[in-house]
Amino acid sequence: MKKRWIIKKVDDEYSVKSLADSLKISEILARILILRNIKTFQDAKNYFRPTLNNIHDPFLMDGMEVATFRVIKALTENQLITIFGDYDVDGTCSTALLYLFLKELGAKVDYYIPKRLSEGYGLSKIGFDNINKNGTSLVIAVDCGITAVEETDYANSLGMDLIICDHHLPKDRLPNALAILDPIKPNCKYPFKYLSGAGVAFKLAQGVSERIGKRDLPFKLLDLVALAATADIVPLTGENRIFVRTGIENINNNPRPGIKALIQSSKITPGNLSSGQIVFTIAPRINAAGRMGDAKRAVDLFVTDNFETAQEYASILENENYERRKIDETTLNNALELVENELDLNVDIPIVLHQDEWHPGVIGIVASRLVEKYYRPTIMLTTINGVAKGSARSIPNFNIYNALEKCEDVLLQFGGHKAAAGLELEIDKINEFKERFKKVVKESLSKEELFREIDIDSKIKFSEITPKFLRILDQFTPFGPKNMRPVFLSEKVQTAFSPKIVGKNHLLVCFKQEGLPCQQTGLPGRQTSVKRVFDAIGFGLGEKFDIVNNNQNLLDIVFTVDKTTRNGNTFPQLRIKDLKISNGNLQEY
Repeated sequence: MKKRWIIKKVDDEYSVKSLADSLKISEILARILILRNIKTFQDAKNYFRPTLNNIHDPFLMDGMEVATFRVIKALTENQLITIFGDYDVDGTCSTALLYLFLKELGAKVDYYIPKRLSEGYGLSKIGFDNINKNGTSLVIAVDCGITAVEETDYANSLGMDLIICDHHLPKDRLPNALAILDPIKPNCKYPFKYLSGAGVAFKLAQGVSERIGKRDLPFKLLDLVALAATADIVPLTGENRIFVRTGIENINNNPRPGIKALIQSSKITPGNLSSGQIVFTIAPRINAAGRMGDAKRAVDLFVTDNFETAQEYASILENENYERRKIDETTLNNALELVENELDLNVDIPIVLHQDEWHPGVIGIVASRLVEKYYRPTIMLTTINGVAKGSARSIPNFNIYNALEKCEDVLLQFGGHKAAAGLELEIDKINEFKERFKKVVKESLSKEELFREIDIDSKIKFSEITPKFLRILDQFTPFGPKNMRPVFLSEKVQTAFSPKIVGKNHLLVCFKQEGLPCQQTGLPGRQTSVKRVFDAIGFGLGEKFDIVNNNQNLLDIVFTVDKTTRNGNTFPQLRIKDLKISNGNLQEY
């Protein structure tokens, strides 16, 4: 697929030099900070040393006073509180967080996670019926509920009070709940708008703690907020960055039994968990519980204080994740065949596919993979109980939630945000929906916008990637949306020795710059007698083998800097995003 390389610009080059001087760092690092709107010494101090002293007052969130009063009333009167969660990482972490918090306060508390296949997403009448049987007085919905207008009315009719803790977009009408905590709902003045569901649940715990004089109690639960925020792909800025950085530090220093068991079963080195490992290794195992079976097991894993029990749950999640991967592969191959044989991507921009037998627990993952391959808004639909249910995934410059909103009259329901959404519709409406959706996308996206763009933070020479540079770069963590791993461009590099294809079409190579020699012994990322060279890997870039196999070619490479460990030693490794023969042109090629 053709790509455009775009080097980001700063408005004022003098500001780069000024910040670099004040922080005593390289201008490259100062440029990256300014591109992230970190422009002063104090901004940089807050960024590099995030502290819990800088989080916001929970009572700035609309509805917090009512919510905390009702929770404290349930505590003092020993009323049963039920946490109603979602079945993904954010939902299960949110549920576990409030359960553990309330349990420590001596509350009478239970939790309920709907089953994906039989109950679907979010609050439901069947869910409230099940909860009502236990004599619940107060329901706290986490990571769901903001669009559940009818379901909330039903809960009210059963005599249960409902507090909604959500972070998704509301519709025109808000549910008639006792309290709604959602920073993006209309008229909410909470200063940070991008909390995860677990982040909102944490704010409720923080509010209750302040009112009962136990201010520090919720902070031990930030490990769960870190897992949720990282896995749910919320912006890692502001409060989220503070929560995630603190939470990951807590995990690396003293993980709770459930997280320790997950790390062990995932074969991650203890004490060195990163945000990337949460996204690609830990989160899929947690999600597998809800995709393949009962997500309640993920909550059980988080709340147990017994490591042996946690290992048993982690083993179940490991097996379910293995089965999920097999179904993923079958579904993806089926979807790719449909795209190649039945769609004309020269005419239609979006991809909309439907198969009755697709597993509902994997279609969101497969939709994301189709977006990655074809770079188009994608919807995957399956059939459950005679209704088409699906997952929608989008590209960065297209709001898929708004697109579904324009097709609302042919949908039974939908919800989500600009990058991802869920939807339901009648089977006989699928063709009509496809045509409507294609029309909406065509009116909003041009063919030119379907070129994948790679944003580059800065040009860099290998000689500038020094140990000090790498130490400071490591302090940019945790990486995630709005704080992505910096992307660099190095020009006129050469292959140092013969490249290899490893794994599933991954390119393994060592690069040198300016024709400098590379000793072919020792470890990657080493310091030679002349100049440093770097080991590099390009995931899925096996088709570039012929270009790099000629060590006479001068290449331009776009990459991020990561780490690799061999024989117990850690070295920098370049993660190649793209490369081409050097010709001085960064635009489409």
